[in-house]
Amino acid sequence: MTGRTLERAAWSCLGAGIVGSVVHVLGGATNIGSVVYGLALLAIVVSTVISATRHQLDRRILSGFFVIIAAIIIGQLFSAASLGAVEHLVAEVAFFVVQITLVLGLLLVAQRRIGREPLGILADASILSLGAWLVVWIVVLRPLFDTVSNEPFVAGVRGLTFSLSAVVLFLLVTLLLGDSDNSTVVWLASSAILSSLIGDVLWALHEAEVITTSLAVRNAPYVMALFAACATLLHPGIRNLTAQGSYHAARPMAGRLVVVISGLVVPIAVFALTDAQDTRDRIVRTVSVLFLSGVVLLRVVIAVRANAQLQSKLIESAQTDALTGLANRSLMLEHVDTALRTAWRDNRQPTVLFIDVDRFKNINDSLGHAAGDDVLIAVATRLRLILPTHCVVGRIAGDEFVVLDPQTNGPNESMVLADRVLESFHEPLALRQGDVFVSASIGVSTYRPSVTNSADDLLRHADTAMYRAKESGRNCVAIFDESMLASVTQRLAVETALYRALERRELRLVHQPIIDVGLGEVVGFEALMRWDRDDGSSISPAEFIPIAEETGTIVPIGAWALLEALTHLSEWIASGICPRDATMAVNVSPRQLSDPNFVNLVSEALTRAHIPARQLWLEVTEGVMIAQPDQALDALTKLCDLGVRVAIDDFGTGYSSLSLLQKFPIHCLKIDRSFISGVADNADARSLVRTIIAMCESMGLDIVAEGVESVRQLQVLGEMRCAKAQGYLISHPVPPESIASTVATINDLGPWPRTRRPS
Repeated sequence: MTGRTLERAAWSCLGAGIVGSVVHVLGGATNIGSVVYGLALLAIVVSTVISATRHQLDRRILSGFFVIIAAIIIGQLFSAASLGAVEHLVAEVAFFVVQITLVLGLLLVAQRRIGREPLGILADASILSLGAWLVVWIVVLRPLFDTVSNEPFVAGVRGLTFSLSAVVLFLLVTLLLGDSDNSTVVWLASSAILSSLIGDVLWALHEAEVITTSLAVRNAPYVMALFAACATLLHPGIRNLTAQGSYHAARPMAGRLVVVISGLVVPIAVFALTDAQDTRDRIVRTVSVLFLSGVVLLRVVIAVRANAQLQSKLIESAQTDALTGLANRSLMLEHVDTALRTAWRDNRQPTVLFIDVDRFKNINDSLGHAAGDDVLIAVATRLRLILPTHCVVGRIAGDEFVVLDPQTNGPNESMVLADRVLESFHEPLALRQGDVFVSASIGVSTYRPSVTNSADDLLRHADTAMYRAKESGRNCVAIFDESMLASVTQRLAVETALYRALERRELRLVHQPIIDVGLGEVVGFEALMRWDRDDGSSISPAEFIPIAEETGTIVPIGAWALLEALTHLSEWIASGICPRDATMAVNVSPRQLSDPNFVNLVSEALTRAHIPARQLWLEVTEGVMIAQPDQALDALTKLCDLGVRVAIDDFGTGYSSLSLLQKFPIHCLKIDRSFISGVADNADARSLVRTIIAMCESMGLDIVAEGVESVRQLQVLGEMRCAKAQGYLISHPVPPESIASTVATINDLGPWPRTRRPS
């Protein structure tokens, strides 16, 4: 039989149980009820055999089922016989054995599935079982003892049976309320046990003459229990009955609360509405209420304790880095604040080290984020090992760590501590992926009352010094001073203003003409950006362009500059200021080139300005192509497909120039001014420039000499057949409104060399 077939058989048995119970009640006056009962007993025997052979059950569970079957059959036979006290006692003992077996079986299952924090569950189950016991005692057992007072052994066994029933209920509730996921087979087994307990209560109520019911009604719950047991045995999930269940982080509490409160209120109401009949009754009532009250009090204590533990965990979670177990930013600020408040008393100058792992992004990109996490854990472990025990270590961001030493006494001790940390990075980190070397940039800030006013100030100053260490080449230590703060403040002001510069029309373009060296005529322009603020101050491109690149504002600014430059060129061509084939060179940053929409943006700008693509030169540096070669190659190839020409700006200042010419679609080289400055009087410089020009001629590349500032430089370049040039000798960058007069002056002067500069 397949698992699916057995599962269908299980549900069929459950349905048969429901139908059989109804038929048993309706056919109680005939032999139909007996037939149904017999079929139920036969079904459970067959189910046990099938389950034993198919599911290979745990021997303890299998033995338990056989004991329960045997006890039920014996109990029913002797109960039906009604031959006297002996038969009656045998029947009671049989049902007692059933309860013992259920207790043992539930212990086996519940102890594997109760959950990781069982005290609250055990307390709730105790409340329900004690409450049920109190109700059963008042309503069932006490009247029943009166009816069997002439059979003391039967009464004793009956009392023990119902006591075990309370234990069964306790274990069942424990199982159902546990944190583990209750499978279908658990619910099937629970329905069988509950039906059996209901049958026990109906029999007892009848024998105590509390209610009068027919034999069919009293046996109907047992019929249901037998068929539910069949379903349990047949269901494929029974093989995992004793396996540890998957735990829930939290179960809905509303249903559990209603059940527990009901289990407390009902017995109290029954207790209050009935009077004790005799001394035995009063003793049982008093003891039961005392136990119930004790369990309720215990449950309150457990709840309060659990709440306190939860609050402690929440606080710990809120103040601890989940990955490394170090203090997070919030807790580090508390530690720093405490150190500062006690510094005056101990005559100390607490030190904060701000540590940033260099080029951590490369680790994530090359080895994966899992390796990156391993690196952070390894760094945290190493910092714990090499630092004094009084130091506090925290992780406040991705790859940023903070160390607090509250016992330092001046900058010298601070540097000793920083050097120790820096040297610790000289040893490789042992990861699952292998050894990895990393370096760190460290900023140091020592408490000084004249500069530091708060914990946040000390942390911020160390952060500022760390950035200075990165600017100094990484893998070094920088100590904070007030000049750094002024620099950071200025940078922040520039960064903030830059976001609104485009909107406020503070940005403008200037253009430097590019000439044909042989003809002495303007054949193109390079667009350069300038920032004149509303307050009259000017910000150098060397200052704001890197900030724009870092913050991402270079993308909208670059888009504006591209369209603006092409629009200017279109106007000048239309006005006859420059030739119709004049070119416009626009610088492109790495951030722009990595923008997936950049190619579309260039195409749209060309269309709006009505400029052919071949007249647009996009200038990129060697560093752009080296840092992200695959991404750069893809973007430049698409731009070339549009017809746009690509120029390498500052050629020769990088370290992979020749390989770049082979790999990337390049149309023009712009020789850096550092080579041009010596071309007039330095033989080595002339030789190098001559070689570059010859190489470009052989590869069919245009070439432009940048930074031409003397007639002699231009003369030498002309002798070397350098086609184009730009520089202060020819013209400074000028605003668009001055282009007409500048171009006219350059063109009127004729071929070079010249005797004078253009005015």
